[in-house]
Amino acid sequence: METFNSKFKKLPGTNYTEIKRRANSYFLVIKGHTKRRPYIRSAYFKGEKIFFDYFWLHLANKNFSDKLRRLKFFPAATDLVKNNKIKPIIIKVSNRAEIYYRFSGITKDKYSFLVQIKENRKNGQKFFISCFPGN
Repeated sequence: METFNSKFKKLPGTNYTEIKRRANSYFLVIKGHTKRRPYIRSAYFKGEKIFFDYFWLHLANKNFSDKLRRLKFFPAATDLVKNNKIKPIIIKVSNRAEIYYRFSGITKDKYSFLVQIKENRKNGQKFFISCFPGN
């Protein structure tokens, strides 16, 4: 599988509140571009909007160490979604109206990570679900 090289490094720090503050400040820049639901446009999906509705809900269900592990890759993951044109792994769920796209990336400091995007097949909306360390 081909990987996308991000221009961002993994967020530094070991304390959850420190990482959360840095990731949140990065997200506020994204959120400031719109008055409604925050989104970024994806190069792979030809400029379609990728919404963040489910990411924060998904993250809230995780324990602190897992939240810390995932949030460290947030800037690199948004860079991947915004600029990636490499074909992902596509997972189709047969009994549901959803398609999952799993993209692979490498941070500037050579850490591997994965990004998962969910597409609702009924209305075509896409949602940033998760980012986490890769193999």
